[in-house]
Amino acid sequence: MDVSEPGASSEEAPRSGDGPADAAGNAPDPAADFGSAPTPAPAHAPTPGPARVSDDAPDPAPTTPDEGAAPRPTPRAPEIAHAAPTAPARKLATGRRGPADPVKSLMHRHRELCERAVDPLEIAAGLEAHGVTDRTAARYRHRDVFSLAEELFARVPGVAGEPVGASFGPARDIETRAAWSLRALLPGAACLATLVALRLTDGVLGSEARLAIGGGGTLLALIGLTLALRTGPLSADGRSGGTAGLCGVWLLGYVLYGDALLHQVLSGGPEGPWDITPAPLLGLTVAVAPAAWCAHLFSVHAHRKLNGSRALEEFAAGVRPLLFGAVAGFLCVLTGLLYLAGLGIAGGGSQAGAAALGVLLLLARLLAVHGFPEAAATGLTAACAVEAAAPALILGGRLPGLDPLARPVDALVEAAGAGGVPLLACGAAALGLLTTAIVALSRASAHTAA
Repeated sequence: MDVSEPGASSEEAPRSGDGPADAAGNAPDPAADFGSAPTPAPAHAPTPGPARVSDDAPDPAPTTPDEGAAPRPTPRAPEIAHAAPTAPARKLATGRRGPADPVKSLMHRHRELCERAVDPLEIAAGLEAHGVTDRTAARYRHRDVFSLAEELFARVPGVAGEPVGASFGPARDIETRAAWSLRALLPGAACLATLVALRLTDGVLGSEARLAIGGGGTLLALIGLTLALRTGPLSADGRSGGTAGLCGVWLLGYVLYGDALLHQVLSGGPEGPWDITPAPLLGLTVAVAPAAWCAHLFSVHAHRKLNGSRALEEFAAGVRPLLFGAVAGFLCVLTGLLYLAGLGIAGGGSQAGAAALGVLLLLARLLAVHGFPEAAATGLTAACAVEAAAPALILGGRLPGLDPLARPVDALVEAAGAGGVPLLACGAAALGLLTTAIVALSRASAHTAA
């Protein structure tokens, strides 16, 4: 059986009352405190511990250090020696609470973004698009997203030899600006030439010839508008869907025929020929060029703010006034063009409704260009729905018992005339898109290179 030697240390032989049995299953030996040999256990009792002592073996005689005999090694010594190396491993496991380099995990998570970036600002915009804020950057031991992006860019270099900021901002080449500026002038020029030709041929050519002139001019205007929207600052690079295009055609068509249709329906029709109102359409087509320049200036100054900002909140606070300035500047230019078109071409039309439509189209295009085509399509669809609902409600009010359907439209027309319908439809939709643009276009991720 096991015997505790008098010279054993306290780690090898726990004192009585210290606790339960040790790791090897041996109970504490109370006699070890007094240096006396323990009473042998009965033969029939099981011996605790991994080994049993034969009953025929004589009890060992207790020895003292001064007798000169070599101490007998205790059976528990190998067990303690075997367990000792596990202590540092437990301490190391409990002391390691996370990766030593928190940025490394983020770099692996966004490796594709970091590898294709040619500027730290592009990484910052991409991180912000994935929900990383300045508060999140603090958990990676950085003061803001921009400093975090700089470290990621340094660890995963971008395209060698690419100048900083090359992927940001519109092209500043004079020839490029001149090219898209001329294309933006094509719709207005085609529309103006068509109206002049129709004015000069009034009473000279027949209706079929005049219809051919009008159709050809409309086709040229649409081609010019397509070119203006596919290149330059108004280009959405295929992000604008077919829904937005159909809604745009409807809204421009309502500028020509909407007021006449509403008057026909209110007077009991429709019947007979409809009078068109070309003056607002002329003002809108000529305003494509100012819209392109407003979008260009907004993009240029937004990129400058991005280059000079050191926090996302700082960038957002600097971009919002730019957006308001671009929209307000375009509205002023458009109002002047609509006024001049009304002076040159008599034919009525709602200038306020056309101005609201112009702002709506500009905001929708800005959102599509900067990666939010769904919001743009939603605003345009809402405006189309309101304009289509006005004559439908009037016609529905003619049915027996459905008179209340037409009352809202009647009240609106009495208060603001037929132009009140496009003003309400486009104005409300433009206000909604402006609210959306304030939030969406103030994000750094909205100004990354396409």
